[in-house]
Amino acid sequence: MVDLKDIDTANSLVELFLKRADTLGDAPFLGHKHDGEWVTQSWREVAEKVCLIASNLRKLGLEDGDRVALVSENRPEWCMIDLAVMAAGCITVPTYITNTARDHVHILDNSGARAVFVSTEKLLGPLHEALQASGIAEHVIGIEDLHRHQAGSFEFHQWGKMLEGDAFAARAEVNERMKGFNREDTACLIYTSGTGGAPRGVMQHHGAILCNIAGAAEIVDEDFGIDNERFLSFLPASHAYEHSGGQYLPIAMGAEIFYSEGLEKLASNIEETRPTIMVVVPRLFEVLRTRIMKQVQKQGKVANFLMDRALNMSEREAAKGRKRKRDKPMNAVLEKTLRPKIRDRFGGRVKAMVSGGAPLNPDIGNFFDAMGITLLQGYGQTESGPIISCNRPKTGLKMDTVGPPMRGVEIKIAEDGEILCRGELVMKGYWRNKAETARTVKDGWLHTGDIGHLDEAGRIVITDRKKDMIVNDKGDNVAPQKIEGMLTLQPEIAQAMVAGDKRPYVVGLIVPDAEWALEWANANDEKFDMAALQDLPAFKSAVRGAVDRVNKDLSVIEKVRKFTFADEAFAIENEEMTPSMKIRRHVIRDRYSEKLEGLY
Repeated sequence: MVDLKDIDTANSLVELFLKRADTLGDAPFLGHKHDGEWVTQSWREVAEKVCLIASNLRKLGLEDGDRVALVSENRPEWCMIDLAVMAAGCITVPTYITNTARDHVHILDNSGARAVFVSTEKLLGPLHEALQASGIAEHVIGIEDLHRHQAGSFEFHQWGKMLEGDAFAARAEVNERMKGFNREDTACLIYTSGTGGAPRGVMQHHGAILCNIAGAAEIVDEDFGIDNERFLSFLPASHAYEHSGGQYLPIAMGAEIFYSEGLEKLASNIEETRPTIMVVVPRLFEVLRTRIMKQVQKQGKVANFLMDRALNMSEREAAKGRKRKRDKPMNAVLEKTLRPKIRDRFGGRVKAMVSGGAPLNPDIGNFFDAMGITLLQGYGQTESGPIISCNRPKTGLKMDTVGPPMRGVEIKIAEDGEILCRGELVMKGYWRNKAETARTVKDGWLHTGDIGHLDEAGRIVITDRKKDMIVNDKGDNVAPQKIEGMLTLQPEIAQAMVAGDKRPYVVGLIVPDAEWALEWANANDEKFDMAALQDLPAFKSAVRGAVDRVNKDLSVIEKVRKFTFADEAFAIENEEMTPSMKIRRHVIRDRYSEKLEGLY
């Protein structure tokens, strides 16, 4: 058991990590799969490597404040490098592995990174092109063996070189350097995922992340109790949410971090590693909900009866804010029958799954609550470290809110409904962008760009993004994310975007669910070809039925009057989604402008 109070007194993330490593020693820390088996490295081993990498970065000529980019999938080395860069007195610049050469050029040019870590030959491809174009970086360090490309203005180094030297002397160097560390110092530049334009580098200081994880650790400790925690990491570590919540929160709690093999193996990895806490995004919950419902439906009348009762009980509790006494016997039955089977699919030890990165539809939260999985919805953004608030059992789980502000966070609502935030968690600004910083942070208040209010219990309720709000031709405000969330809960619809700004009514762009479309094609003796199916009146009518179901629960101004189909799924690869699975509205609107205009 570690002392959480030292999170508040730590001067840096490196200081906190090394203190945990000294306390936990040979206890397992970082785990990954190697040759089909899960293997771990201890806190002591990782600490030694962190100090050696830091020492060798300084030997390459890097100095205090220099930026070091990191291009890698989630793996133990990611965590080591991030800590080592900071331990060297430098600033980490995480990047997404889905970045194109153009994306890399922007980040390299904007950050002025002097060195870059890259994990694989595959990821080196677009990065190498960018390195040649920008000409800024002087050193490229491969985690795995890299082929010797024409280097140009930079020098290649292999991973082994970064682990050379005297570990004891390297630790002494880091200890001496840490004496000059301050919570105000910039820890990393995390580039926003760019839903509305070119990514901007958010300067997150050590204090911002320490403030975040102190509040989050307090929630885990008070509401669940900290005991042999294990996190399974699968969201991009380059995203602020995973960086703070999936890496530094477990470090603060002395927990283990296991690295998933990827989304396609996530289900089996969960069962194998048996995590206690998972940091996830709403899209994953939507997929899991659909799979669970289908699996239960195949198990016969009894299983379906139990699921219906569980959902009804959860809906009543959500509406009234309390459990009914008469539901106690059925609740006991569910705890012995349905819920243990669901929990087993999550490894059987999950205390909580924390959703963030995008809005969570309350129906999704209520579903997992009914299935016996505690789901906490958090809220924040890169500019706030990123966590601002989180639902918690102690204050009552209300799925249409994102919970009360965490400790050390002050919230107020502006006259136009915008949520403002103040505290140590607020960024120092955007890197080399004073004008945008001045527009975003005023008198210490972060202007989040989100519209919302506080409920009677002080929980934050978000209605929409200020810049995403649709204002129709009559001046009425329509929240698109609410409608899109309701549409994608329908089995026929995988993805959706609605539009209607300065227009008389709302229209939709829809991506049909592939599994449902296959079943429909088989049932109607049609060949499964998504493009061809979308031309069939009967297919469109079936999807129309899903839209009509949603419209029944919407106001007159919110109803989706007409819709059209997208040519393909929104994806990171076609730049229509961010790496954190949010849709890029401006990209989609530009691509489908003619189709959307044709609906009026």
